[in-house]
Amino acid sequence: MTNPKVQPEDAITQEELEGTTSASSRPKNAFSELMSHKRKASADTSNPSAPHKRHPSTIPADAASNAIHGRNALLEYIQTPERFPASRVISHDADFVVIHDLYPKSTVHILLLPRNPTKYLLHPFDAFADPAFLSLVRTKALSLRSLAASELRQHYTRFSALDSARNTALDDSPPPDTLPPGRDWASEILIGVHAHPSMTHLHIHIISKDRASECMRHKKHYNSFATPFLVPIEDFPLDEGDVRRHPGREGYLDRELVCWRCGKGFGRKFKELKGHLEEELEEWKRL
Repeated sequence: MTNPKVQPEDAITQEELEGTTSASSRPKNAFSELMSHKRKASADTSNPSAPHKRHPSTIPADAASNAIHGRNALLEYIQTPERFPASRVISHDADFVVIHDLYPKSTVHILLLPRNPTKYLLHPFDAFADPAFLSLVRTKALSLRSLAASELRQHYTRFSALDSARNTALDDSPPPDTLPPGRDWASEILIGVHAHPSMTHLHIHIISKDRASECMRHKKHYNSFATPFLVPIEDFPLDEGDVRRHPGREGYLDRELVCWRCGKGFGRKFKELKGHLEEELEEWKRL
């Protein structure tokens, strides 16, 4: 059985859906090291229910693969996270699995996967209408913001002027009991869901603002994280009249391209925006 075709409101490409495009290599890094001690061998054996299922698809046969594809690909991580290496699964417990996005759209891009089978097949707008569940997800997501910020600091602290005093103090022998605060890397992390998820199972994006990645290859990739198509976790629950409930009508993915940092417009010229984002990255990481 083949994967269904990508729809106009999907933020992924057909190649990503089918796994025929190259994924970013994800060697074990500081973030994986930081989280590895929290990894637990706990699998959820509950029988998944199927309310509000959005995308029929084939579940990959090779569940232990480090790169699985199709709209149901996240299910394997949810059900059997212990079968994946630390380069893919960062941590898991009874309630959540945390993974690296296979096609990261920024320097740091991880996914939070709820494991509750009564929730993970719902659209996020419906799932987050439950106050208790929303509180659980928000608490976990905010804790991951700190961890994502630590990873971002690992990448760019040596360039950052705001981290200079902190890094100097760390090099002291012995280092001081209290370090200078340095740059607020947590403020550079976004947490939210797509108004139209491309994958069947509920997932929350935890992503750095830079949008600098080899996997950022299309206009819709960029606009899915640079327009109201990305709905911040802090905005839930949404009002019934919220326009973000209608991403197709609002045309978020088809909007003209605008730099997330300086506001410069690029129309539909994604290649020009891509080059500009690299320039912005060089300035942003040096703040």
